[in-house]
Amino acid sequence: MKKVTSLLLNIIMLAVVFFVVTTYQQRNLLSSDSSPAPYFNLPLLNDSEQRIDIAMLKGNTTVVYFFAPWCTICRYSMPNLEAALVDSNINAIGIALDYKNEQAVAQFVSELKLTMPILLGDKNTQSNYKISAFPTYYVIDQQLRITARSMGYSSQLGITIRAQN
Repeated sequence: MKKVTSLLLNIIMLAVVFFVVTTYQQRNLLSSDSSPAPYFNLPLLNDSEQRIDIAMLKGNTTVVYFFAPWCTICRYSMPNLEAALVDSNINAIGIALDYKNEQAVAQFVSELKLTMPILLGDKNTQSNYKISAFPTYYVIDQQLRITARSMGYSSQLGITIRAQN
């Protein structure tokens, strides 16, 4: 009985520590209280003549996923996002930030076999969305309001749950 109680206390303590650390990490992100998502108008990775702006996302719940091609956690987390898109009504776009050149982004996308549109972000986008670490993502509802956010590694289940709210 003591072992079970001890194990339970350790699990509860771990959950509390995880919650506190996550809350601290996300303290400077944009609010997820249905505030309007900041505007962007960015070029597509594979076609810089074509641009995507936030208004094009209206009518869909969309995960806007900010990443850097050098980010190891992004490398492990983005396939979870890709898997969450299969057989769901979730829409997603990736926005590359803090990259050396387009080729580095293209190589990263190719290695992970990503199918979602990838946009080339800039310092203004990074500042407007308060991105201080990678990966960071926001869930934007059909009216372009932020309904969820996360920083760091996310599982397929975590992404799906946040995107369904």
